[in-house]
Amino acid sequence: MDRATQYTYNPALYTCKGDWPGTPVDGSGRFINHEYPYIPTLSSVLKWKLGPKPQQQEKEADTFRLTTRHDTHFIHDTADCIVWLGHASFFIRLAGINILIDPVFYDIPLTHRYTPSPFTPETLPPLDYLLISHDHRDHCQEESVKRVMALHPPAAVLTGLQMEKLLRPWVGRAPVQMAGWYQQYTTTPNLNIYFLPTRHWAKRGLNDTNKRLWGAFVLQSEHHTLYFSGDTGYGSHFADARAAFPSIDVAIIGVGAYKPEWFMHPVHISPTDAVRAFHDLGSKVLVPMHYGTFNLSDEPIGEPIRVLRALEREGKIHGKLRVLDPGENYGFE
Repeated sequence: MDRATQYTYNPALYTCKGDWPGTPVDGSGRFINHEYPYIPTLSSVLKWKLGPKPQQQEKEADTFRLTTRHDTHFIHDTADCIVWLGHASFFIRLAGINILIDPVFYDIPLTHRYTPSPFTPETLPPLDYLLISHDHRDHCQEESVKRVMALHPPAAVLTGLQMEKLLRPWVGRAPVQMAGWYQQYTTTPNLNIYFLPTRHWAKRGLNDTNKRLWGAFVLQSEHHTLYFSGDTGYGSHFADARAAFPSIDVAIIGVGAYKPEWFMHPVHISPTDAVRAFHDLGSKVLVPMHYGTFNLSDEPIGEPIRVLRALEREGKIHGKLRVLDPGENYGFE
């Protein structure tokens, strides 16, 4: 696999890490993880799909389902809040600014959805920013993005490098800012938003592997700092994020789609490693995501949250575990 031959960034945006050379790109023009370069192979996918499924019966028997709430207070309120919309989709309000992250309101082809979104795009209050962490269809859904932007045309789109060509037909004339890792978007003065590294990959078609950048977000107001992990495997980027942002209040971290671990661990984080990442970040509150909504992997649907609850009972989570129901309004208490 190619190593970095050049480093790139958006010259219009500020880079918040002084010693950072830019986002690494290989000789084929593909973005690469700075610590663990990764491109999945067809042979590994077939090995997973055709290989043994030791938890198949347990998965089929698992009756766990997320409990959906329809708490509409956030629509008319002005207080800071986090509302989980299922999977990796969130409505967040900080400093009076309304933000939507990775909206997927509808079904994904060939992927079973266990729990519908608690709200529709029509339900949401006026949006200021739409954040897209990467191009995978369970985070970047054409139908959802089109509908959101049709209803909220003033919203600006914040995403990673080389994403505009994909998004432009969906978002019309909305402004699109594309950041490299450790870059700060140009936003309203009372809210800072940054794009940080994750350990993942990108692909939507046959010949576009890693041609668009993936990443995490940090949202920072006067009173709160929030970390959104996007999709990621475990790595040193969590400790690096803490070095850059030493006072993270809430860390939203994926905990599902991690089995079989031999295949998934480079790109998705297990509940146990999510707790390690939470500790690396030095955050006060852990909000798990990326579980319970779609059938993406081999673990039983309720396993991620059962593992987290067991770690909590054993005193192995050094901070607060805040498990949200889809549609619940969390007010940073």
